[in-house]
Amino acid sequence: MQLNKLLLFLLTLSVNFTRVFSQDIEFSRENFKDKKDELKEALKNIEKGDVFLNLEPYYFKNAIPFYLEAYKLNPNNSVLNYHLGKSYLYSNFKDKAIDYLEKAVQLNPQVAPDIHLYLGMGYHIDMQWDKSIEAFNKHLAILHPKDESGVREEIQIALKQCTFGKEIAAHPVRVKIDNVGAGINSPYPDYSPVISADESIMLFTSRRPETTGGGMDPLINEPFEDIYLAERANGVWGQAKNMGTNVNTDGHDSNCGLSADGQKFLIYKDVNRGDVFISELEGVEWSKPARLNKNINTDFHESSSCFSPDGNVIYFVSDKPEGGFGGRDIYKSTKDNKGKWGEAVNLGSVINTALDEEGVYLHPDGKTLYFSSKGHTSMGGYDVFKSIFDENLQVWTTPQNIGYPINTTDDDVFFTVSASGKHAYYSSIRPGGFGEKDVYLITFLGEEKRISPVTEVPVISKVSDSIKEEVAPKKLEVQEAQLTLLKGLILDENTKQPIAATIEIIDNEKNEVIASFKSNSVTGKYLVSMPAGKNYGISVHKEDYLFHSENFDLPKSSEYQEVEKVITLKNIAVGNSIVLKNIFFDFNKSTLRNESENEIQQLVKLLTDVPTMKIEISGHTDNRGSDEYNKNLSNLRAKAVFDRLIASGIDISRLTYVGFGEEKPIATNDTEEGRQLNRRTEFKVLAK
Repeated sequence: MQLNKLLLFLLTLSVNFTRVFSQDIEFSRENFKDKKDELKEALKNIEKGDVFLNLEPYYFKNAIPFYLEAYKLNPNNSVLNYHLGKSYLYSNFKDKAIDYLEKAVQLNPQVAPDIHLYLGMGYHIDMQWDKSIEAFNKHLAILHPKDESGVREEIQIALKQCTFGKEIAAHPVRVKIDNVGAGINSPYPDYSPVISADESIMLFTSRRPETTGGGMDPLINEPFEDIYLAERANGVWGQAKNMGTNVNTDGHDSNCGLSADGQKFLIYKDVNRGDVFISELEGVEWSKPARLNKNINTDFHESSSCFSPDGNVIYFVSDKPEGGFGGRDIYKSTKDNKGKWGEAVNLGSVINTALDEEGVYLHPDGKTLYFSSKGHTSMGGYDVFKSIFDENLQVWTTPQNIGYPINTTDDDVFFTVSASGKHAYYSSIRPGGFGEKDVYLITFLGEEKRISPVTEVPVISKVSDSIKEEVAPKKLEVQEAQLTLLKGLILDENTKQPIAATIEIIDNEKNEVIASFKSNSVTGKYLVSMPAGKNYGISVHKEDYLFHSENFDLPKSSEYQEVEKVITLKNIAVGNSIVLKNIFFDFNKSTLRNESENEIQQLVKLLTDVPTMKIEISGHTDNRGSDEYNKNLSNLRAKAVFDRLIASGIDISRLTYVGFGEEKPIATNDTEEGRQLNRRTEFKVLAK
């Protein structure tokens, strides 16, 4: 009994002690009689901070340094703590808000009518789900039933986000998140990474003091954005470099989408309320950005964009009201046969919501779309979602939240996935970083591996429209992408010097050119992405050279692979020959299959462009079967190509044909791979 009395006495003493030493101290002369100068300076700083707090929430963070100066004199003022907490909620260091907001309530429970609204936001940020729900409900209780400010609806959305966040955070996606290192990250904000399909190039945006022109954004007192480029070798990112004055200007320049081959990219510039530009790598120099046409850029804000893997479609985000579902929507524009970007088409209500979508990225597989949204079910603010285009139904699947800890209660935007699908890049503020926002590598782990818990800095987004109702997502299935990357160099066969050649990708079944690229004129580098599910023909050609062909038959079940190949082009010279790798015959037959047509037309074009050229068509087999049979079959196959060229208008006097059977192997006949190489059709230049 005596022990209980003692505990009660100590508890009462503790409460009284807290009350005495946690008084709400006003910034007044009476309280700071001996510090009049400091008080005067503190009041000036509070006044400066209040200016920003009377603007839109985007500017609240600018008040923090002024309030902190006043805080040095008096940390026990409830209003100042309330204002600091409120300001931090809209900064890049949102996790600091709770301490100030809790202290404000401790000093004065009635410090502000909306204190529990901001406490709810702070707890939401910190994933303290139950405390957040309690605080939001306290604020709901004091709202007028006919409140028209939109706060009631915002809280209803936040409560749904808390419920969803509590569930999704309990079942995290198995990932490992690593800082990409000092080559890319700096003590300043580094964000919005995009990569080439083979991860050899990264572009990102940074606000560094050495920004082009040296200017400062007057709204947030930070340097203007510039675009930086880094290259990767042996798995390590090198030192990032400013892209220079051809790309960066004295204003805001921010990267958007990078083409799969890393030869062109899209840029956001803060002009005309925000427009999209394009720059191309010409040798080793990036061209001056050119504004895209009015089908993409409007009088409204076009914020982010990306290329399709074949470069024929641009996906972009715009807040234009016409044709949209509300807020920012994702659109696409397709290039016509004259190279003009066509009319923008909204991706539809499956993807777009009444709220904002942002940060669009189409994977090199050509069918997996990643984007951020406030309108689909999220943990708070923007979450990253993925949707897959169903080629049979010609529709996008219902977007799937990619899970925690990739998604947080903060705004998670600008997420880019490697071609293999094994990992991704994004920017985040995390403990142990180099400064403010850093670029991080996300590695998706297998089921048998374990992951250390990762704490993320979260935030709630204030919105004014309803969130789309969806069930909680199943665990994210991370599968290796089904595509082939073909990359390497294109060189002159004799000099071994790089060549700026045209690379065409052909759908052999449809006999259609589905994409066209250029190799780099200085380095000879090329890269093409081929999603599984097609028989592809590759044709490489340049004036005064014989064309080169490759074939990739990739069924839908094909696994991800990278094929590195140096392609050498032969001059048009007597005696030079090439293998026609996209000439197809059925087994033991000599009738040309339809898939051969594009290759035939490539040969027709070459003979038309060089009207004096004469060629020999030759057929070859492996060593299976009798010599007589192989000779006859190869002769019939060569004649089939000969006949098809004549039917296409080539004069018979310019053509001969011969079947060599198994006489001239180019590989061993002891393996299936070698025998396949020996079964071929060639043409040789007889005269120029």
